[in-house]
Amino acid sequence: MTAPVTGPVTGPVIGVATPRSPTARRRRKSVTLTVIMLVMFGYAVLPLFWLLANASKSGADLFSTFGLWFGGDFHLFANIGDTLSYQNGIFLRWFGNTVLYAVVGAGGAALLATLGGYALAKYDFPGRKLLFAMVLGAISIPGTALAVPTYLLFSQAGIVDTPWAVLIPALCSPFGLYLMRVYAADAVPDSILESARIDGAGEFRIFRTIALRLLAPGFVTVLLFALVATWNNYFLPLIVLNTPDWFPLTVGLNQWNAQANSGTSGAGDASYQLILTGSLLSIVPLIVAFLVLQRYWQSGLATGSVKQ
Repeated sequence: MTAPVTGPVTGPVIGVATPRSPTARRRRKSVTLTVIMLVMFGYAVLPLFWLLANASKSGADLFSTFGLWFGGDFHLFANIGDTLSYQNGIFLRWFGNTVLYAVVGAGGAALLATLGGYALAKYDFPGRKLLFAMVLGAISIPGTALAVPTYLLFSQAGIVDTPWAVLIPALCSPFGLYLMRVYAADAVPDSILESARIDGAGEFRIFRTIALRLLAPGFVTVLLFALVATWNNYFLPLIVLNTPDWFPLTVGLNQWNAQANSGTSGAGDASYQLILTGSLLSIVPLIVAFLVLQRYWQSGLATGSVKQ
C-alpha cells in the first residue's frame, strides 16, 4: 500500500499541471514571428521563382501568360541553348570572365584580409591603432564613390579596359580585414603562439601550420562575402571596361537588355528570353557556393559570440 504524501511535493505529480520549463516556453509558436518569416521568405524566394518560371517560357508565352507561373510549353533547355550560342557564344566568355574575377579577386581578398587581420590582432607595432582606425573608416566609404577616382588612377597607369582594372580593386576588402582582425583576436590563443616560438618555430611557419588552420572558418566567411560582392559587381566594370570580350555577366546582360529595349538586337522578343535565361544561369554558381560554404560561414559568424 502506498503511503500518502504528507510533506511538500518536490517532483512532478500525475494529474497535476506543472509549470512549463523555460525551454518549453521558448518553443511556443508566435503568430507574429511566423507571419514576418513568411513575408521575408516570400520576398526572397518570389523573384527567384519568377525568374525560373519566365526563363522556361517561349517568346510568345512570355507576355501572354501569367508572370508567376509557367507557360504552356517548357522551353528552358531550348532557351539555355540559344543563350549559350547567341553572338558566337559570348555568354560563355562573360561567364568565364566572371569566374576569373570572382575566384582571383575573392580568393586574393580573403587571403590578404587573413594576413592583415592576423597581423593587426597578434603583433604590436607602431601605428597599429591608427591603421585599424583607417580600416574602420574605409568600411563606411561606398564602392561607387571610389569608382571615378579609381578610373582616373587606372587611366594614368594604363590598365583601363584590362582585367587588372577589375581584379585590383577586388583584392581590397576593408570589411574582410576588420572581420578577420576581430576573429583572429579570439580564435588564435596567444599561449599557442608563445609555445611555438619557444619550440623554435618561425613566424611564417606558425602562421602557416597553426594560425591559418584556426582561422579557416573566418577565411571561408570572408571568401563567401567577397565572392558574392565580386560576382555581382556592376558599376566598376561598367566604367573601366570597354571591350565586350572582358565584360562580366552583369555588364554583358545589361548590354543585352539595352539592345532588347532599343530594338537594335535584331532578335525581337527572343532577346528577353536570353536575358532571363542568362540571369538564371548566372546565379547558379552563387547558390552552389553558398550551399557548400554555408556551414563554415555559420561557424565563423558564431565564433566569439559566447564568452566562457
